[in-house]
Amino acid sequence: MAEQFQSAIESSMQKTNEILRDIEQAYGWPKEQRNQSYCALRTVLHLLRDRMPVQESVEFAAQLPVVVRGVYFDGWKPMDVPVKLNRDDFLLEVRQRFPYDVEGGAERVVQVVLDTLRRHVTQGEWQDVKDTMPKDMARMIP
Repeated sequence: MAEQFQSAIESSMQKTNEILRDIEQAYGWPKEQRNQSYCALRTVLHLLRDRMPVQESVEFAAQLPVVVRGVYFDGWKPMDVPVKLNRDDFLLEVRQRFPYDVEGGAERVVQVVLDTLRRHVTQGEWQDVKDTMPKDMARMIP
C-alpha cells in the first residue's frame, strides 16, 4: 500500500513538473524561476475555478494531477461560486494576484497557463470549461 501511495505521488509530481516546465518554456524562463511559473499556474487556476459552476469545476479538477488538484482546491469556497468575471475583470484579477512583471502582461500569463492546461485534460473536458465562460472570456481560451 505504501508503495502505491509513493508511486502515485511521484507520478503526480512528475506531471506537475511537466506543467510548470511547459509554462517556463513558453516564456523562456529558466527552472530557477519555478516560483514564478507556480504563481502563474496558481493564479489562473484559482480564477478559472472560481468562475466555473461547482460541478464543472470538480469535473475539470478530476483530470489534473493530484498535486495540481490540491493547489486548485486550496482555499476554495464552493458556496461563493461562480464569481461573475468578464474578460477585463479576469485580467485585472491576474494583474493583482501575479506580482511579476512579464512580457505580454496578464493576458499572456493567462494564455500560456490555459494553453498548458489544455494539453493536460481531455478535449471534451476543455470544451466544457470553455462553454461555461462568457463569450469575451471564451475567446481567450485556446
